[in-house]
Amino acid sequence: MIDPTATNTLSARKRWIEQLPVARNRPVLGAVITLCLVAAALLLRIVADPQLPSGFPYVTFFPAVIVTSFLFGVRLGCVSALLSGLLAWYFFIPPAYGFALTHGAGFALAFYVLVVATDLALVHWMQAANSQLARERENNRQLAEMREVLFHELQHRVSNNLQVAAGLLTMQKRQLADADARAALDEAGARLALVGRISRQLYDPSGAAQPLVPFLAELCRGVVDASGRTDVDLQVSGDEHLRLQPDAAVPTALIVAEAVANAIEHGFADGRAGHLEVQVRRDQEGSLEVLIHNDGYGLPADFDLGASTSLGLRIAVMLAQGQSGRFDLGRREAATVATLTLPANLLTVER
Repeated sequence: MIDPTATNTLSARKRWIEQLPVARNRPVLGAVITLCLVAAALLLRIVADPQLPSGFPYVTFFPAVIVTSFLFGVRLGCVSALLSGLLAWYFFIPPAYGFALTHGAGFALAFYVLVVATDLALVHWMQAANSQLARERENNRQLAEMREVLFHELQHRVSNNLQVAAGLLTMQKRQLADADARAALDEAGARLALVGRISRQLYDPSGAAQPLVPFLAELCRGVVDASGRTDVDLQVSGDEHLRLQPDAAVPTALIVAEAVANAIEHGFADGRAGHLEVQVRRDQEGSLEVLIHNDGYGLPADFDLGASTSLGLRIAVMLAQGQSGRFDLGRREAATVATLTLPANLLTVER
């Protein structure tokens, strides 16, 4: 489990680093602080001078140059390096209190220039890479936002188009006198509308697997509400960590919705109230099982799913087989149970 506090701290640290060098728009402030850092380095060197052996004229000036260039950029770092070199030359390179260029002084100055130039170059390269990284991160953020907007728009348009198609079927139904044809168009329109609603639920631009239990709970509640029945008690339960792969979400949702609608239409016909329970679990082999129980009217004694003429049940069987699974409808004790079984590769478990 990732600690959110640690993540936020790390993000804040990254954002602070990306702001370097600071005071870019306030050069006067940067120059004043640079002078203060050089003055502090000089004061510290004077205080430490009695304790230091000879040959360390720049020991306190190197940190001042590095900090200045790190915080305010290479330009002020060069200013800090120049001032520090002159002060160290004047006060601490023999002969002191002067700018005499002796052999020892020349060697010390050359060493100082080499070290400071290396430090400034490294800081400059680091800041250039940091700036490039910040730009790339911002570009990636903008691309991610654009992808999310486009994906959302695509899902919205697909859903709307399906709703329009469902509406056209409803309009076409009015021109038909045959009751069976009108019922068939009603079923087709309802299924298209259902696919449209599912498309809205599946909105996830990252393509992440769907949390199965809340997904099915919302879906089943929508089916019950669409039926207009308020006397059917719905309960959806199961492993909250199970997630369904996006490619399997629509056919799975259609199968479960058909089973719930079939239970309401036949199990709770003639206004019979009852209890509808949807269970999501894994069997001993790791496959997904979705069981839809209803305590309504039972199945006929001679019921055979394979010989059923119900278009909805035939579609459910076909969709399950298309995912290398199976769909069954039978009697268990005092309940009618529809069972959808899908292979384990369509699932992920998130802990």
